[in-house]
Amino acid sequence: MVSALLAIGLLVAVFVGFNIGGSSTGVAFGPAVGAGTVSKIGAAGLMTVFALLGGVTVGTEVVETLGGQIVPGSAFTLVTSIAVLFFIGFALFLSNVVGVPASTSMTAVGAIAGLGLAQGNLNWAEMGEIVSWWLFAPVLAFWVCAVIGRYFYPRLVEWFAISQSQGALLVLDRSGTLPRPALGPKTTRREFLGTVSVVAIGCYMAFSAGASNVANAVAPLVGSGSLGLYNGVLLGGAAIGLGAFTIARRTMDTIGNDLTDLPILAALVVAVVSSTLVTMLSALGVPASFVIIATMSIVGLGWGRATRTATIGDAVRGGGDQAAATPGALAADADDAPTVGGEGGTPEETDRKAIGEEEPEDLPKASDLFEPATTARVILLQNVVPAIATVASYLLFRFVPVF
Repeated sequence: MVSALLAIGLLVAVFVGFNIGGSSTGVAFGPAVGAGTVSKIGAAGLMTVFALLGGVTVGTEVVETLGGQIVPGSAFTLVTSIAVLFFIGFALFLSNVVGVPASTSMTAVGAIAGLGLAQGNLNWAEMGEIVSWWLFAPVLAFWVCAVIGRYFYPRLVEWFAISQSQGALLVLDRSGTLPRPALGPKTTRREFLGTVSVVAIGCYMAFSAGASNVANAVAPLVGSGSLGLYNGVLLGGAAIGLGAFTIARRTMDTIGNDLTDLPILAALVVAVVSSTLVTMLSALGVPASFVIIATMSIVGLGWGRATRTATIGDAVRGGGDQAAATPGALAADADDAPTVGGEGGTPEETDRKAIGEEEPEDLPKASDLFEPATTARVILLQNVVPAIATVASYLLFRFVPVF
């Protein structure tokens, strides 16, 4: 009986990791795949390696938090662990149905918190610390990206305005005694460095995803003692890799080719800020929500970009012709200015107007920005799913006698 339950638990854990890999790979490598800098198979391989690396190094802290600090490890029987994992998997399914990415970390914490409330052994101090970080991290992401969008984005557009040449990026130079890699016939050093940056940031995001999300797939089983810590991390990393090589192909297409409103430069800025915050929180053992932090990063970057037409005083008071900003506010100043992987040539450095001197027509108008109601709906649903997991978990563990 125990062996059968363990097999079920392992299958559910693989299912959760499989779905995490499917969604996280698109977020990490969608821009690189869309720009043609890496293939889908290559992206899946990089996702597997770096997610596993993140799980083995930083992610063990999150596993220990979810597996024994929110509630005692003794609360996780094998059956209880399976039930908690079911709630996490169900949340992923529900988010796919409504088309809004749910936070698996918040859902995992919610399901475990429901167990603790039902058994009366919830660690309120630990929960208070986690929730505090959940509130602070998105605000920090917003303001970091707002500063980048307001003061540094035009310069970044010039730095990353890199055309994509035809032919191989690298070739093998056989002119010397030993063959060595060299730039392709039409590849510039600028293009090579930009391409490497895009792929490197994707790897960094994969590392961050592994650090924060491997725990969501295996922490209950580790807490119950059914799996060792590193065996659990390896299982979770392998499951994420399975999702990366299979269902992630569609998410990479969607993010890399369909979400054209978000320029690749803006996607890279959001990726660096979000991944850094998530990795730092994971190192502290805090299960972090990448989707909410990334959402607020996009809003902050766009808001900072759109408010360049006003002084900081006007922006805070609501003066000027700015509005809540979105990916539409992140386009380059010039219509033909390419970004990494673009088809145009590298533009010359242009004279940029000082903040407050730009005309409203120089930047996107309010009609080009996303509706605040849409953003509010997305963030609301991202918090509703964990709430549902918490309530459902509490009701199950409180009133079903088998638990």
